Amino acid sequence: MSENNSFLVFSGTKTRYLAEKICASLGCPLGNLVVTRFSDGEFVVSYEQSIRGKDVFLVQSTFPNSDNLMELLLMIDAAKRASARNIIAVIPYFGWARQDRKDKPRVSIGAKLIADLLSVAGIDRLMTMDLHADQIQGFFDVPVDHLYASGVILPYLQSLQLKDLVIASPDVGGSKRANTFAKYLGCPLVLCNKTRARANVVASMQIIGDVKDKNVVIVDDMVDTAGTITKAADIMKEAGAKSVRACASHCVMSGPATERVEASSLEEIVFTDSIPYTDRCSKVKQISVADMFAETIRRVVNNESISNQYLV
Repeated sequence: MSENNSFLVFSGTKTRYLAEKICASLGCPLGNLVVTRFSDGEFVVSYEQSIRGKDVFLVQSTFPNSDNLMELLLMIDAAKRASARNIIAVIPYFGWARQDRKDKPRVSIGAKLIADLLSVAGIDRLMTMDLHADQIQGFFDVPVDHLYASGVILPYLQSLQLKDLVIASPDVGGSKRANTFAKYLGCPLVLCNKTRARANVVASMQIIGDVKDKNVVIVDDMVDTAGTITKAADIMKEAGAKSVRACASHCVMSGPATERVEASSLEEIVFTDSIPYTDRCSKVKQISVADMFAETIRRVVNNESISNQYLV
């Protein structure tokens, strides 16, 4: 696509590793954007090339800390003020998505607030992957391209050629996602019923289904502290599972997550590279979604359908 100069791709600081791979797949250079930081922590972004009349794709996941979100908002605002034709926010990991509703009195709906901030800043389109809750798409009044990591994870699972395969969901909330994997792979589905003592702390868990002498793959959208997924793996191993693996779209892996995964019964845990992972863990494998995002960008630029991007 190097001959097509109607669009430009820029990246925030912490997602540059992915933006570079997207640009390599597209055959275009990464745009020149500079983030200048002041000693008090404030920063300013500036485009070092003309973007007037261009479709501008801004690649930035909004994982902690909040500087990543603020950087993206400033990138959007600067692009709008520099007369970009269309501003497309490419957010592989959409943060605050767990706050998609009021689950108790007097709490914020963080996902809606982030949607409003992005819209007010000036995006014309959003491109994201595996939102924690699909209905977050309805928080936006602009087109949303919602991609699925299954496009890269399912081929990897098939390449393992596991016999007696069972797909498992670590909680009832993820059953729809796990069921989709099970149908595609033509194998049974197992559920885990968990209760939480508080956020990030699992009180109890029971398996619904048979895992004895099975190769189990636990499917989730993100792994944060890894408490749920490692507990599920250990319980399944105790119930007679031959092996237990896990796959998730977003590698949040905060706090004690790396140590928990390393010490668990998991054979491996597979993520995409929507969030950078810098810790060392022999069981963590990351698969790139750069080609998938690059192909979606290409189709958006050329006004082509993206529906056959989805495996399931």
